[in-house]
Amino acid sequence: MNILLIGGGGREHALAWAISRSPHTTRLYVAPGNSGTERLPTSTNVDLAVHDLDGLVDFARRAAIDLTVVGPEAPLVAGVVDRFHAAGLRIFGPSAAAAQLEGSKAFSKAFMLRHDIPTAQAAIFDDFDAAMRYLRGLDDAPVIKASGLAAGKGVILPDTKEGAAAAIQEILLGGRFGAAGNTVLLEERLQGPELSVLALCDGTHARILPPAQDHKRLLDGDRGPNTGGMGAFAPSPLATPALLAEIEATILRPTLAGMAAAGTPYVGVLYAGLMLTAQGPKVLEYNCRFGDPETQAIVPLLQGDLVEAMLACIEGRLDKATLHSGDQAAVTVVIAAPGYPDDYETGVEIRGIEEAEAHGCLVFHAGAKIKDGRLVTAGGRVLAVTALGDTLAAARAQAYRGAAAIRFNGAYYRRDIAAAV
Repeated sequence: MNILLIGGGGREHALAWAISRSPHTTRLYVAPGNSGTERLPTSTNVDLAVHDLDGLVDFARRAAIDLTVVGPEAPLVAGVVDRFHAAGLRIFGPSAAAAQLEGSKAFSKAFMLRHDIPTAQAAIFDDFDAAMRYLRGLDDAPVIKASGLAAGKGVILPDTKEGAAAAIQEILLGGRFGAAGNTVLLEERLQGPELSVLALCDGTHARILPPAQDHKRLLDGDRGPNTGGMGAFAPSPLATPALLAEIEATILRPTLAGMAAAGTPYVGVLYAGLMLTAQGPKVLEYNCRFGDPETQAIVPLLQGDLVEAMLACIEGRLDKATLHSGDQAAVTVVIAAPGYPDDYETGVEIRGIEEAEAHGCLVFHAGAKIKDGRLVTAGGRVLAVTALGDTLAAARAQAYRGAAAIRFNGAYYRRDIAAAV
C-alpha cells in the first residue's frame, strides 16, 4: 500500500516509524514530515502543509494513496476526513462533526453532561460581564479553558479568583487565544492524578492502548508553565484492569454510543484525558487524535500491525483485530530548546543522536531540521528520547542515558519523568 501520513512533529515521527514497519506499507509519504521521517526506509517527505486540504487530496490522488493517516488535530477539525471521503479516498480519523469533541470544549462539555459521562461541572460564556458575575459567585478559583483549538495552551490554572478574573479578561477582551478564545469555560477544579487513555475506535468498538501519564509542566516537580508535554511513560501503574474496565464502561462506550446516536460515528483515535478523583475517573478533555508525547511512549510498546488495526477501524471490524502490547514499559523524555514554551532560539546544531541510539533508545524528531547538511533545532520541543525496559525503572534509566548523550546549546529536559512511580 501507498500510505500518506499528515503532520510533521514528534508524534508523526513515531507513527511513521510504526507504519514503515508494517507489511502493508510499500511506500510512505509524510506531509510535511521532518528530519526524522525522511530517514526512515520507504519514507519520503512531501512539501505540503497540514492545512492545505486541497493539496493533500490532490497529492493522494496523484500518488495513488491507499490509506491516509492524520496526525494533528487542526486538519481533522477542518474536515480533512470529509474531504477525502468525498474524493473516494480511504483515511483514518474522525469526521469534522466527530472531531468537535476536541475542536470545541463547549461542545464536548455539553455532550458529556447530556450523556452522563463523568466530568467536571462547568459554565460556558462568550460574554465577559456574565463570566465575571459567575466567577464572583464561586468559592474557589476555577480552571479557565478556551473552547477552541489553542495549540495545547488554552487551559489556565489560576491560584486565586483574582488570577482567574485576569485570565478571563485576557481571553475574552484581550484576544489572548484569538478566535479559539471567543468562548470560555469556567470549570470546577478536580483533584487527583491524571491519566491519558487512548483508544482505537471503529464507531462501535474501542480498543484501549497502553494507558500513559504525561508531564505537562516545564520544570521538575510539576512546577513552571504548562507545555505541550515534557515527557510521558506507559503503561501507567494506576491503570489497573478494574479501572480500565470502569473507564470503558462509563466513558468510552457512552462516548461512542452518543456520537453514533447523533449520526456522527467516531472512527479513529479517541484520547480521553482523565482525572482519577475520589469519586472515580472523570474526563478533563477529549482529543481526537494520538497525543504528543504519549504516542512516542505508547507506539513502541505495540505488538502487531498498527496499519492493519487502522484498517480494521475504517472497515468496522476492530473487534477482530489482534493489536496488543507486551509486558514492557516505555519512558519518553522530551528535550526542549532554551526559552520554551516562550521565545526560543532555532538553528542550533544538534549532536549525539547516534550515541543515544547506541544506548538502545529511539529518538523521535519534532522541532528539528536538516540545514546545510547539519541537524539543527527548528522548534520548541526538539526531540523525544524513548526507551523500553522490563520495568519502568529500567526504561527510565535507559531513556536518561540516551537524553544525556544528546547535545545542543541550552538543551533542556526534566530530570524526573516517571520518577514518582
